[in-house]
Amino acid sequence: MKDIVADKELVAYCGLYCGACGAYLRGRCPGCHKNDKATWCKLRLCCIEKKRATCADCTDFSDVKQCGKYHNIISRVIGFLFRSNRPACIARIKEIGREAFSKEMAAKKAQSMPR
Repeated sequence: MKDIVADKELVAYCGLYCGACGAYLRGRCPGCHKNDKATWCKLRLCCIEKKRATCADCTDFSDVKQCGKYHNIISRVIGFLFRSNRPACIARIKEIGREAFSKEMAAKKAQSMPR
Protein backbone atom coordinates (compact mmCIF):
# COMPACT_ATOMS: atom_id res chain seq x y z
CA MET A 1 0.00 0.00 0.00
CA LYS A 2 1.21 3.49 -0.89
CA ASP A 3 1.86 6.19 1.71
CA ILE A 4 -0.28 9.31 1.85
CA VAL A 5 1.80 12.13 0.39
CA ALA A 6 1.04 15.72 -0.54
CA ASP A 7 0.82 16.12 -4.31
CA LYS A 8 -1.26 18.79 -6.02
CA GLU A 9 -1.70 16.45 -9.01
CA LEU A 10 -3.72 14.16 -6.72
CA VAL A 11 -6.39 16.81 -6.14
CA ALA A 12 -9.36 15.57 -8.19
CA TYR A 13 -11.28 17.87 -10.50
CA CYS A 14 -14.21 17.79 -8.04
CA GLY A 15 -12.04 18.71 -5.05
CA LEU A 16 -11.57 15.31 -3.44
CA TYR A 17 -8.01 14.36 -2.50
CA CYS A 18 -7.13 11.15 -4.37
CA GLY A 19 -3.89 10.86 -2.40
CA ALA A 20 -5.86 9.67 0.65
CA CYS A 21 -8.33 7.44 -1.23
CA GLY A 22 -8.23 3.73 -0.42
CA ALA A 23 -8.45 2.70 -4.08
CA TYR A 24 -5.52 4.98 -4.98
CA LEU A 25 -3.44 3.84 -1.99
CA ARG A 26 -3.99 0.17 -2.89
CA GLY A 27 -2.98 0.79 -6.50
CA ARG A 28 -6.46 0.12 -7.94
CA CYS A 29 -6.92 3.66 -9.26
CA PRO A 30 -4.39 6.08 -10.77
CA GLY A 31 -6.17 9.12 -9.37
CA CYS A 32 -8.66 11.38 -11.12
CA HIS A 33 -6.29 13.24 -13.44
CA LYS A 34 -4.72 10.03 -14.78
CA ASN A 35 -7.88 7.90 -14.84
CA ASP A 36 -8.64 7.77 -18.56
CA LYS A 37 -11.38 5.20 -17.88
CA ALA A 38 -13.48 7.75 -15.97
CA THR A 39 -15.25 8.95 -19.10
CA TRP A 40 -18.54 8.79 -17.18
CA CYS A 41 -17.54 11.76 -14.95
CA LYS A 42 -19.07 14.93 -16.38
CA LEU A 43 -16.99 17.14 -14.06
CA ARG A 44 -13.76 15.58 -15.24
CA LEU A 45 -14.75 15.99 -18.89
CA CYS A 46 -15.81 19.61 -18.32
CA CYS A 47 -12.53 20.51 -16.61
CA ILE A 48 -10.45 18.78 -19.28
CA GLU A 49 -12.41 20.49 -22.06
CA LYS A 50 -12.05 23.92 -20.42
CA LYS A 51 -8.43 23.27 -19.36
CA ARG A 52 -9.09 23.66 -15.63
CA ALA A 53 -7.14 21.86 -12.91
CA THR A 54 -10.24 21.66 -10.68
CA CYS A 55 -13.73 23.11 -10.44
CA ALA A 56 -12.15 25.79 -8.22
CA ASP A 57 -10.81 27.35 -11.43
CA CYS A 58 -14.31 27.67 -12.93
CA THR A 59 -15.37 31.17 -13.89
CA ASP A 60 -18.82 30.14 -15.15
CA PHE A 61 -20.28 30.02 -11.62
CA SER A 62 -19.38 31.95 -8.48
CA ASP A 63 -20.39 28.95 -6.34
CA VAL A 64 -20.10 25.30 -7.40
CA LYS A 65 -23.57 24.69 -5.99
CA GLN A 66 -24.89 26.69 -8.97
CA CYS A 67 -23.43 24.14 -11.41
CA GLY A 68 -25.82 21.35 -12.37
CA LYS A 69 -22.94 19.04 -13.28
CA TYR A 70 -21.34 19.51 -9.87
CA HIS A 71 -24.28 19.85 -7.53
CA ASN A 72 -26.88 17.31 -8.60
CA ILE A 73 -29.00 14.86 -6.63
CA ILE A 74 -26.58 11.96 -7.13
CA SER A 75 -23.58 13.93 -5.86
CA ARG A 76 -25.58 15.16 -2.85
CA VAL A 77 -26.68 11.62 -1.93
CA ILE A 78 -23.13 10.27 -2.28
CA GLY A 79 -21.80 13.19 -0.23
CA PHE A 80 -24.35 12.46 2.48
CA LEU A 81 -23.63 8.72 2.57
CA PHE A 82 -19.85 9.19 2.67
CA ARG A 83 -19.99 12.33 4.87
CA SER A 84 -18.09 14.18 2.17
CA ASN A 85 -18.26 17.92 1.56
CA ARG A 86 -16.88 18.49 -1.93
CA PRO A 87 -18.18 22.09 -2.14
CA ALA A 88 -16.16 22.89 1.00
CA CYS A 89 -13.11 21.30 -0.65
CA ILE A 90 -13.54 23.54 -3.72
CA ALA A 91 -13.96 26.61 -1.50
CA ARG A 92 -10.78 25.68 0.38
CA ILE A 93 -8.85 25.18 -2.87
CA LYS A 94 -10.01 28.64 -4.01
CA GLU A 95 -8.81 30.04 -0.68
CA ILE A 96 -5.37 28.43 -0.36
CA GLY A 97 -4.58 26.78 -3.74
CA ARG A 98 -4.14 23.16 -4.81
CA GLU A 99 -0.66 22.70 -3.41
CA ALA A 100 -1.53 23.91 0.10
CA PHE A 101 -4.80 21.95 -0.07
CA SER A 102 -2.92 18.75 -0.92
CA LYS A 103 -0.57 19.32 2.03
CA GLU A 104 -3.50 19.98 4.35
CA MET A 105 -5.42 16.89 3.24
CA ALA A 106 -2.31 14.66 3.36
CA ALA A 107 -1.58 15.85 6.90
CA LYS A 108 -5.18 15.06 7.89
CA LYS A 109 -5.05 11.77 5.93
CA ALA A 110 -8.43 12.74 4.50
CA GLN A 111 -9.96 12.38 1.07
CA SER A 112 -12.56 15.08 1.72
CA MET A 113 -13.52 17.72 4.17
CA PRO A 114 -16.21 16.36 6.50
CA ARG A 115 -19.87 17.29 6.31
